[in-house]
Amino acid sequence: MKVVKNLTVAAALLISAIGMANTEATDFGKKTVAKYEVEKNLVKVNLDPVFVKKGQKIMMNLLNISKGKVLLKVYDSEDRLVFDEAIDGDIVVEKSFNFEKAFKDKYTIVVVDKFGTYKKTMEVR
Repeated sequence: MKVVKNLTVAAALLISAIGMANTEATDFGKKTVAKYEVEKNLVKVNLDPVFVKKGQKIMMNLLNISKGKVLLKVYDSEDRLVFDEAIDGDIVVEKSFNFEKAFKDKYTIVVVDKFGTYKKTMEVR
């Protein structure tokens, strides 16, 4: 009976020591999160579209994690709508805008999704 009692006490001490190993010394007595849990702020995903300009072309790539509707619009310098497209349900939205045969002007590409509105300006000379 004495051996069982000693083993029980030793097991309780071992379990409490393991629990204390996951906390800081200053966290003693406070409710804390174990160190082995993944923190949300460790992984930061940028949901803004990426624009890459090559000559008179602009390639746009957007990670649409909500799979919601994405609006793509192109305006000229006088705010006239030149291009309009809505893409719904795609997780990756890719679009290439070719300005090689466009009139000389300043064009603004507008991308609208659930998280915001993004703009990129292209000047055709």
